[in-house]
Amino acid sequence: MFEVTVSDHMMIAHSLPGEVFGPAQALHGATYVVEASFARPDLDDDGIVLDIGRALDALRAVLSDLTYRNLDEVESLSGLTTTTEVLCREIADRLAGHVHDGSLGVAAGDLARIRVTLRESPVAWASYERAP
Repeated sequence: MFEVTVSDHMMIAHSLPGEVFGPAQALHGATYVVEASFARPDLDDDGIVLDIGRALDALRAVLSDLTYRNLDEVESLSGLTTTTEVLCREIADRLAGHVHDGSLGVAAGDLARIRVTLRESPVAWASYERAP
């Protein structure tokens, strides 16, 4: 399996309702390093998984809707508890949309998986993996 990973970062604010979240129930900020990995069993005719530049552009486009935002006020996230895990899924789903609209230049059937990892700190992170 071949895999290409691109990364960027986002700074957000949010609150996490529920006693389990302790002090994170209050509005607070977080800076995430965001990694998006794309995998396929074989390389294409050009010897690549996908174009890295297009992957970076797609990741930046997805993150632009979330960066410097209070996620509690983002309509598309309404009703979600924006834990790191939930944000991984949301970003992966949005990246899959870029695969399906053709902007990544690779067909969904050519990719085996998309994995998104959000790193909260050097010692804590979460990932979500899905089919394209």
